[in-house]
Amino acid sequence: MLRLSLEALQIVDAIDRRGSFSAAGKELHRVPSTISYTVSKLEDDLGVQVFERNGPRVLLTRAGQELLKEGRYLLKAAQDLEHRVRRVASGWETELAIGMDSMFSTLLLRQDICAFYEVAQQTRLRVVHEALSGTWEALLDRRVDLLIGAPGDGPAGGGYVSQPIGTISFVFAVAPGHPLADVEEPLQRTQLQQYRAITVADSARQMAPRTVGLLLGQDTLALPTMQSKFDYQLAGLGFGFLPEPCARAAIAAGLLVEKQVQEPKPAETFYLAWRTGEAGAALSWWIERMRAPGLFERLLRHLPRLPLME
Repeated sequence: MLRLSLEALQIVDAIDRRGSFSAAGKELHRVPSTISYTVSKLEDDLGVQVFERNGPRVLLTRAGQELLKEGRYLLKAAQDLEHRVRRVASGWETELAIGMDSMFSTLLLRQDICAFYEVAQQTRLRVVHEALSGTWEALLDRRVDLLIGAPGDGPAGGGYVSQPIGTISFVFAVAPGHPLADVEEPLQRTQLQQYRAITVADSARQMAPRTVGLLLGQDTLALPTMQSKFDYQLAGLGFGFLPEPCARAAIAAGLLVEKQVQEPKPAETFYLAWRTGEAGAALSWWIERMRAPGLFERLLRHLPRLPLME
């Protein structure tokens, strides 16, 4: 008879993520006594100590770390099985996760989401932002089911279908008051190394993060979205490449200065992508919807925007 239950693993996972029994109870809608009893019974059944108690805070023991490391695979497998069973019964997924590169605003999908809810109220939607390689990793790790506007070619190894939807050029720009604004062009690597670069932080957890044009020892300000990168460059805190459509508007308004550099950033192709062998009704609906003409034009309209003047 198995001494390990999925419920116990779920509770251990919640305690580890939330840091205490009480916080785990709130997440799982269980009273603290139930959480404490389940952990104590698990430790008794296994004959090992899973947590070290230090007042309200708890930490996993080495045995607990190993239990949770493998246990999370079991929890994910059980969740996937549950979703597959329900999908077989109804044809519709219980949940669909859509990943977008953080370059684009999620408002892009507002009308699509409204249309989806008219035909599929039984499927929960989750829209998440990832950045750079993190978008592809989220698809391959099954954290998302569909990518919209994923940058660059996907990773080697296959397991997914990808379709190019358009290409965006980039412009190197600095604020008018930045020291590089008046430097003779093209800017050399040695000149750039003296100043701070502003980048979008790659959200990849396991894959190698992408870096573009950064030099060894370069002072870098990493931000979570292209909009925040755009805003900080407007504020003069550093330099970097920006999508040409939004950069041109700022240059025309006198808020940025375009500079030629020795090593320009090549244009980037963006993709629509999903895993092979997946054919749920919700995913099929979204793929068909996103394949309709005009998706890339909509993406361009949801690039970073100039902030409202106060």
